[in-house]
Parts: sequence; structure tokens; C-alpha cells
Amino acid sequence: MADEPAAESPDEQLEEEGGPIKSFLEHLEDLRWVLIKSAAAAGVAMLICLLGGNYAVRVLEWPLNRAPVIASKAQTLRVLFGTNELGRYRVSSNDPLAALVGTNPAVRLQISPLTLGTNQVLGVTAEPEPAPKESLGIQIVNLSPAGSFVVATKVAFYGGLVVAAPFIFYFIAQFVFPALRMREKKYIYRGLAFGAGLFLTGVCFCYFILMPVALAASVQYAEWLGFAAYQWRAEDYIGFVCKFMLGMGLGFELPVVVLTLVKIGVLNYGILASARRYVIVICFVLGAVLTTPEVVTQVLMAIPLLALYEITVWVAWYWERQDRKREEREEHGA
Repeated sequence: MADEPAAESPDEQLEEEGGPIKSFLEHLEDLRWVLIKSAAAAGVAMLICLLGGNYAVRVLEWPLNRAPVIASKAQTLRVLFGTNELGRYRVSSNDPLAALVGTNPAVRLQISPLTLGTNQVLGVTAEPEPAPKESLGIQIVNLSPAGSFVVATKVAFYGGLVVAAPFIFYFIAQFVFPALRMREKKYIYRGLAFGAGLFLTGVCFCYFILMPVALAASVQYAEWLGFAAYQWRAEDYIGFVCKFMLGMGLGFELPVVVLTLVKIGVLNYGILASARRYVIVICFVLGAVLTTPEVVTQVLMAIPLLALYEITVWVAWYWERQDRKREEREEHGA
């Protein structure tokens, strides 16, 4: 009859209802190849990051070199042996070396070998010098024989995961997408695009804004407690920076996860609105776990996460409002 809909072709049905049906063993074989290809991509990416480890370390040191210097009355004592700098030290008013520095903002303590007759001795001279460039003056040092290998391993691991992530997602998509409908694929494509953008936004926010403040606050807190903060272990610093940036990037993925659960019906606007007080606690707990244990950095991390959650709640409200309007139009049309 003329009013009967045209029968869909087998290809159209497969495209709308999912891919071709496979046996359980065929799915296991596909999954095996996904794991193999993902492991190979991660291995190659980690090897590349391992070979370029020196460049990666320079990149990770940038936030430390750009960290803001908090005003302090401490003076600087720079110790040199010949042309080699042994270290920089901040001298406070109650420090035993305060008399050596005097009223100068900075003093160079030069240690040089001297010859007195047939004896070789070390001579020490103290000379005032201009105030040092505004920086924290923290040196990243290796204090163990295996320290450099630990640092290289951490750089290769975290960097390799980030570099290989697009390829791993692609292999997973090849495995999952054939079983999805066109509507579901559309949502996943959008989610991956927004997720990648939000992850990079979180990493950049941490790298350029949050990390320098956190490092400066860490030094200030150590000085307030009376501890010296002139040198940090390389493996501790690299591990902290990598985990901090990775955690911030994953934290910015919150809207994608929540809105995906809203789309599939697990969450709705009412549940999200009533969970605000719990989300506030969770965001500050994440700030305490992923950052330095002081209030400023925790607040700087929690605020953008809370803002993203509020945006997510209002997006869920807008979607529900649009769905209600669509249902009302369909009822009136019927």
C-alpha cells in the first residue's frame, strides 16, 4: 500500500541498530587485539618520552622558574668555589651568618685555593653583590645513584600515557563503536571532543597558573616553619608536578562524565542539584590530596571544579526543560 513505510535495507538496519553480530570468541579476539595495540602505542610513546627526557624535564621545571616570589626580609648568601656555585641560602635576622651579610641584600661568599709557602689552603672572601633575580632559588638535585633513573621512568610513564591516549581511545572506539547506534555514536563523538578540550584546559590551567602559586606557597610555608627550602629531590619534584597536572586534567573531565550519565538516564537535574554540598566537600578533598597542604592552592583548585559542576547542573536543567517542551508539543500535536 502507498502509506506503508518502505522496508529498510539490511545495511541501514545494521547502521541504526548496531554492527554485525559476532560470537563471544570473536569479541574476545577483537578485545585481545585492542589490548595489544594499546600496549604497543603506550610502549612506543614511553620510549619516545624516555629518549627526550632532558627536554621534558626542562618543560616541567618552567613553573618553578616562574613561581612568584613572596616578599621577604631575608637576605641572600651565594657560596661559590672557584667558578662553581655551591648553593644559595636565605639569611634571616636571627641567623648566625647575619653578621657576615650585614645590611647588604646579597653577599657572594667566594672560596678559592691559596698558596702559603708550601701549603695549600682555602681562602674565603665575602663581597656584596646586586640583589638576585626574583626567583625562588630552588635547586632540583639528585641525591641517590638511582634517582636519575627514577626521574626518567616517571617522565616516560606520565608523558607516554598522555601522548598515547589519543591512539588508545581510537583503538577502544574501533572495538566499541560497531555495537552502537548512530545516535549513541554522535554523543560519544561529542563527548570525546569536549573531554579532550577540557583535559587540555585543566592541564594548562595547572601548568601556567596553579602550579607556580603552589610551589611558591610550599616554599613560604617551609620558611614559616623554620625549615630550609633551597634544594628539592628531583624524583619528588617531577612526581608531584606530573600527578598534579594529571589530576587537574582528570578533574576537568567531570562535566563530560556527569552529562554522559544524564544522557543515559542515570542522573538528572534534581539529583545533581541536591548533591551540591557533597560535591563541595569532594572538590576540597581533591585539592588537599593533589596539591600542597595549604589553603590557597586548595581553593584555587576547588573553585574551577565547582564552577564546572555548576555549569553541568544548569546544562542538565536546560536539557530537561527542552525535553519537557518537546513532549508538550508532541502531546498537543497528537
